[in-house]
Amino acid sequence: MLLIRCPYCNETLPEAEFTYAGQAHVVRAADPSSQSDEQWEEFLFIRENVKGPHFERWRHLHGCGRFFNAVRDTVSDRFLTTYRAGEPRPELSALTRTPVSSEVSK
Repeated sequence: MLLIRCPYCNETLPEAEFTYAGQAHVVRAADPSSQSDEQWEEFLFIRENVKGPHFERWRHLHGCGRFFNAVRDTVSDRFLTTYRAGEPRPELSALTRTPVSSEVSK
């Protein structure tokens, strides 16, 4: 079971409380009618398919009902962080740092 932290309620709850809402930080054009068919198609359908950390949008459906963003590793299916909608993306380097193990030199 996946556990997801809602940044508004500040609670970590089972995935069943939430709904996936697509890729995060997809910006809509200020004037959609000025977009070509190819640009509109890209906005509607084309999404990143990354292996590793991915910025996603989620909704706390059975709680506060608010949308928020999350960084989830698509390989391990682990949430690295969640943050409120409208906040800037966190730096991936700070999220994916792993402690260096101390090895004994031979």
